[in-house]
Amino acid sequence: MTSYNQVFENNRRWISSKLATDAEFFEKMADTQTPEYLYIGCSDSRVPTNEIMGLGAGEVFVHRNIANVVPNTDLNVMAVINYAVVHLEVKHIVVCGHYNCGGVKAAMQPKDLGILNPWLRNIRDVYRLHMDELNAIPDEHDRYNRLVELNVQEQAINVIKTAAVQKSYLAKGFPTVHGWVYDLKNGQLTDLQIDFEGVLHEIQKIYDLTGSGMMQKDINQ
Repeated sequence: MTSYNQVFENNRRWISSKLATDAEFFEKMADTQTPEYLYIGCSDSRVPTNEIMGLGAGEVFVHRNIANVVPNTDLNVMAVINYAVVHLEVKHIVVCGHYNCGGVKAAMQPKDLGILNPWLRNIRDVYRLHMDELNAIPDEHDRYNRLVELNVQEQAINVIKTAAVQKSYLAKGFPTVHGWVYDLKNGQLTDLQIDFEGVLHEIQKIYDLTGSGMMQKDINQ
C-alpha cells in the first residue's frame, strides 16, 4: 500500500509530468470546466472513473455514493444533476454500477445494517420491482449480477424523472441518460442500452415536469 507521505511525492511527480507536456495545463484547468459527461457511480475504490473512460481532467463531472443510487430525497445527488445539466450543460449523464458491488450484495441480505438500512432500501425496492425475474434466476451469483444491472436501470430512470433533465432535453435535445456496468475482473464497460427517449416518453405520463402539457396529452389520448 502507498504510504501517506508517498501520496504527496506522487502529487509532485504528477504536476511535473503535466507541466512537461503542457506548460499551461493548470492555468487552463483553473479557468473553467466544460465536461460533456456527468458520471454517477459507486464509491468503490476499485473503479477509477476517468481512467476506465479514457478521459482526462475536466472532461467528466463526477458524483459517487454507495451503490450508485439516485434517490429523489438526496439533495446531494439532486444538486449535482441540476448543476451539471443547467450550468455545465453536459451532453450525457451516465449511471455506472459494477459487478461485485458490496452495496448491492448487502441489500440482498436479510440483516439489520443500522444507518445503512434507509440507503440500501433503495436497492431493495429495485429487487421488489423485479422480484419475479430475479427469483427465477437459480444461481445466486447470476441473480446478484442481474440486480446490479437492474439497479443501474432504475437509478437511470430516477435521473430521467428530474425536472432539469426533462426541461433541458425538451429545449436543447440533451442530455441523454445512459446505464453502464463495469466489470472489476476484466475492466470492461458494458452499455445496458437504455432506451432513453422511450423511457422519457413513458414516464412523462406521470412524471412530466416540463410544463409543456405532455403528461396531460398522454392522459387524454
